[in-house]
Amino acid sequence: MLLYLLFTCLSFILFLKSLPLKSLPAWASETTLLSPWSYREFSAFRSSSLMNSFCRSCIPLTRSKMSIKNINLSSRVDNVKTGEMSVLDLPELVLESILERLPPAELFTTAGVCSSLRNRCISDHLWESHMKRKWGRVIGPAAYRQWKWYIAGRREICNLKQGKQKGLARLLFAVWPFSWTKSKLDSSEKQRIPPPTDSIMSWYLALETGKFCFPAQVYNRENGHVGFMLSCYDAELSYDSRTDTFQARYPPHGRRAGAIESNITWDRLRAQPVDTPPHDLHISDCLNDLQPGDHIEIQWRRNKEFPYGWWYGVVGHLESCDANVNYCRCHDSGTVILEFKQYAPGSRWRHTAINRRNHREEGNEADGFYGGIRKLKNEREISMWKTLWPTEVLE
Repeated sequence: MLLYLLFTCLSFILFLKSLPLKSLPAWASETTLLSPWSYREFSAFRSSSLMNSFCRSCIPLTRSKMSIKNINLSSRVDNVKTGEMSVLDLPELVLESILERLPPAELFTTAGVCSSLRNRCISDHLWESHMKRKWGRVIGPAAYRQWKWYIAGRREICNLKQGKQKGLARLLFAVWPFSWTKSKLDSSEKQRIPPPTDSIMSWYLALETGKFCFPAQVYNRENGHVGFMLSCYDAELSYDSRTDTFQARYPPHGRRAGAIESNITWDRLRAQPVDTPPHDLHISDCLNDLQPGDHIEIQWRRNKEFPYGWWYGVVGHLESCDANVNYCRCHDSGTVILEFKQYAPGSRWRHTAINRRNHREEGNEADGFYGGIRKLKNEREISMWKTLWPTEVLE
């Protein structure tokens, strides 16, 4: 019996080899296995009694690609009919206009949708408008310079971390199989990629989260303490988005530690109007132009170990002048009188005199030291000082 089966099989194989080989018909190249979607339909259909009887016959497990293309095409048509559409299908100008109108929080969220939207949402020209709108009044050249130092430091830290990671990766490649270590590295690369460190978006987020402390100036420091009325001092500021206020850390006063003030509102802040560090004397360039009635700010400090603050005042008349504009010659004098009208007449803080031609730092340990002067030409600056005017005359 076994010999009979063996001879039968050999005869059948020889018969197949004797057949001429012909190329397959054109329709054969367009057949494929049922798609998973078709198999799901097939399984559901098989549960019916009709399919149970039909399964006894031969069921072809192929389907032409043409039919699948028709199915895909019909599904696309259905999507169009139901109004389904991707944001990326919008014209470029329309999409750009939408992104420009998104607030920062929504723009940040949209950047995490896909790589295409991310490249658009992190662009500097979108974040520049948000930066100017919210932070433009309190961010100056000194803050920008400090941000550059900040990101340079972060790059050095990142380079050190990357060097350690590369060393660890070499060790893993030497000890563990390549396929395992490669899968781990690939999975880490798939994590969310942060925006470029030097982008405006990164700067905005660092300010918004309080991670970046920036230099600015605070009006009427220490919650409007009487000793600082109508003054403006340098400080390092950090933002608290929960309260929409700032915390200020002032420079040390001699041997005293720097003071810290919290809950500072936006209206008490400004960017430094001149790029002069708080312990340095500002070089005055307006002395020859000063005349009675001009609004000024002048540096003042208690002693030479303290940082300067900027104090508001006006140019007054000489004691020998009757303040008649037709006969006033105060602007030709070598002495300039500065008045601080927030103080009562007779107060030792009411006025001071400086040398117009050779002014440097003038003063003493009793009355403090007066430094550089800047003339106010901007009405917005002048009106800001007027809104801070004390309700009572100071002694």
